Amino acid sequence: MSAPRRALIVVDVQNDYFDAEGPLAIQYPPRDESVANIVRVLDAAQQAGVPTAVVQHQYPEGFPVFAEGSEGQKLHADVESRSHDGWKRATKSVASVFPETDLAEWLKENGVDTITLVGYMTNNCILGTAADAEPMGVAVEVLSDSTGAVNLTNAQGSVPAQQVHETLMTLLNSNFAAVSDTATWLRALESGDPIEGSNLPASATGA
Repeated sequence: MSAPRRALIVVDVQNDYFDAEGPLAIQYPPRDESVANIVRVLDAAQQAGVPTAVVQHQYPEGFPVFAEGSEGQKLHADVESRSHDGWKRATKSVASVFPETDLAEWLKENGVDTITLVGYMTNNCILGTAADAEPMGVAVEVLSDSTGAVNLTNAQGSVPAQQVHETLMTLLNSNFAAVSDTATWLRALESGDPIEGSNLPASATGA
């Protein structure tokens, strides 16, 4: 198997996800742990020359979350402190990073065949981006401990963040992405190897 031509996409690592009193505070994995892993990934990608895109969710002024110009819409300080001119930066207002940006073209320009996703939320923008990449023919890697989910409650039920996150990691690994932890990905980056995922028939039969 040939070495993947990777790009790192850092999705919505913004202050509103770290506001413990806010509606979107990341609950699982612990947000301080996941952002520390994201920083490790960013540093390794920089050292390895991996093209990196940093995306932020943005809504108009006055929105309760991610309002343009608000403190909550800004990148987490640990990520922003690593900003450099080589980053591809983009904003969006939907789950996937692709429809409102030129990131698909950026991937082609950089000869990328594999994207590595870190950031938030597992249950929205990571899921949406991974699914959107499938018809593009781009392979996806998702780092389970460099992403995170929230508790969900609606008319259909209530699900704690850990269950949301772990279920979606299993789902993603069954078809849409190869899922690993950060340490495994860092080793794969160093060796030039791909991350091995599962597939739908194997996952469905427990093979």
